[in-house]
Amino acid sequence: QVQLVESGGGLVQAGGSLRLSCVASGGIFSINVMGWYRQAPGKQRELVATIIPGGITTYADAVKGRFTISRDNAKKTVYLQMNGLKPEDTANYYCNLRHPVLRYDSWGQGTQVTVSS
Repeated sequence: QVQLVESGGGLVQAGGSLRLSCVASGGIFSINVMGWYRQAPGKQRELVATIIPGGITTYADAVKGRFTISRDNAKKTVYLQMNGLKPEDTANYYCNLRHPVLRYDSWGQGTQVTVSS
């Protein structure tokens, strides 16, 4: 089994930056697809970014050019660097792991990001 522990959320003013971290324990981290999702109050959970083994990334249109997902396989950690934050980025951010063969998902507990105007 895999556990995901997130950190880095907080309160920031519009235009500011935050860096989220998600540390995995258990499993072979390097083979997994990693992602960040977010859910704002009253809204559906949405995909923010993904990174596959080897480092290829995808982003939701709303965050392209502002957010960067990265991974450090040696540290079993995935990051989300968030720059130019907007009030509409306010949400609970969740780390996700997908095993490509066993086909299970693991989720972090969520970390709150609040952007003030």
